[in-house]
Amino acid sequence: MNPFEHLRIAFDALLANKIRAFLTMLGVIIGVASVIMLVAIGEGAQTYIRKELMGIGTNLLIIVPGKTETTGMGRMPSGIQKITIADLRALEKRATLLNGLSAVVVSNAPVKYQNRLRNVQIIGTDQNFEQVRNLHAEIGSFISKADVDAQRRVAVIGRTVRKELFGEANPLGRTVKIGETKFRVIGIMESKGVTLGMDIDDHVFIPVETAQEIFDQDGLTNILTQAINENTIERAKDQIKAIMMQRHAGEEDFTIISQQAMLSTMQTILTTFTYVLGGIASISLLVGGIGIMNIMLVSVRERTREIGLRKAIGASQRDILLQFVIESVTLSVIGGIIGILFGAGVAYGAKAAFPVLPVDVSAWSVALAFTFAFFVGAFFGIYPAMKAARLNPIEALRYE
Repeated sequence: MNPFEHLRIAFDALLANKIRAFLTMLGVIIGVASVIMLVAIGEGAQTYIRKELMGIGTNLLIIVPGKTETTGMGRMPSGIQKITIADLRALEKRATLLNGLSAVVVSNAPVKYQNRLRNVQIIGTDQNFEQVRNLHAEIGSFISKADVDAQRRVAVIGRTVRKELFGEANPLGRTVKIGETKFRVIGIMESKGVTLGMDIDDHVFIPVETAQEIFDQDGLTNILTQAINENTIERAKDQIKAIMMQRHAGEEDFTIISQQAMLSTMQTILTTFTYVLGGIASISLLVGGIGIMNIMLVSVRERTREIGLRKAIGASQRDILLQFVIESVTLSVIGGIIGILFGAGVAYGAKAAFPVLPVDVSAWSVALAFTFAFFVGAFFGIYPAMKAARLNPIEALRYE
C-alpha cells in the first residue's frame, strides 16, 4: 500500500469522527498557539530593546565616575571619583579613535513659566550632544559652543515640557525659571517619545558649565562619546582607559560602559526569557500529545475487527503500524497548522490593537512549533500503532 493510500484511510477515519478528532486536536492547537504567542512576545521584546538602544546613537561609549566590579547595565561603584571637563578636553586632544565627546551633568529641578510649574530632568551638556546622542532640535537651535563658553542662560526644551508649560503658544524667546535662575528658550527638541521607560521629551537642556554653576557641581555625571566605527570599540576603550588613568594618578576610578555591552546583557536576559516562555508553552503540547495517544488507543480498541479483517486479507504489520502512525501525525499536524494560524493571528491582532506592544512572530518559532507538533504526533502515536499492528487477526475477528 502506498503512502497516499495510508493518508486517504487516515483522513477517512478522522472524518468519521469529526467532533472527537477536533477535540483531540484542540490540545495541540492550544499548545502550538501558546508557543507562537509567547515566543512572539519574547522576540518582540528583543527587537524593541535592540531598536531602542540603537536609536540613542551608534557605537556609544559612556564614561562614568567610580570603578565598578561588574559589567553590563547595572553597576556597583567601589568609590566615586569625579570626572571633569578637563578630562573631556584631554580625551578630545589625545583620543584618536573617538568621534565626538559630550559632557553631561544631570539633575532634577522645577521649571516654571508664569503660573505653571513642572519638575523635570535637567541635562547640562554641550554642542556635541546632538551628534553623539542622536537627539536634535527640531525648532530653533540647540546649545552652541558659544553658549557653553559664555555660560549663557539658554534652554532647549522637550515636547512634553513645551506642551505642559506653554500649551499651543510659541515658547521661543520666552523666559522660564529653572530653580531660581531665569533661562531664555532657544529651541524645541524633536519628538522621541519614551525610550527604555524614560520620556525623552520631558527634558530640558542647558549649557554644561551653567548647569554645574546652578546645581553647585564641579564634576560631570558622565562623558558621552562614540567610537569611530564598530570595529574600533575595544581599542577606543583601551585608549580612553590609558588617557584617564594617566590623568587620575594611575587609578582606574572610572568605568567605561559600551552600547554593545548593554545590548548584549539585555539580549541575553531576553533570550533566556523567550526560551523559558517557549518551554512553558511546550508543556501544553505534551499534554496534547498525551490526548492524541489516549484517543488513538480508544480508536484501536473500537476498530479491532477492522484491523483483523485487514490482516486476514493480506495487510502486513507494517501497513497497520503506518496507518495508525499516519492518523496520529495527521491529527497533530492539522492541529499544529491551525495553532500556528491562530497564534500568529492573535499576536498580530494584539499588535494592531495596541501598536506599542512588542510582538514579532519569527520564522524559526513557526518552524519549531510545526516540527514539534509533527514529532509529538509521531511519538505519541507509535504505542497505539504498535498495539494495533501486533493484534492476532483471528482474535481480532472474534472481538465484540
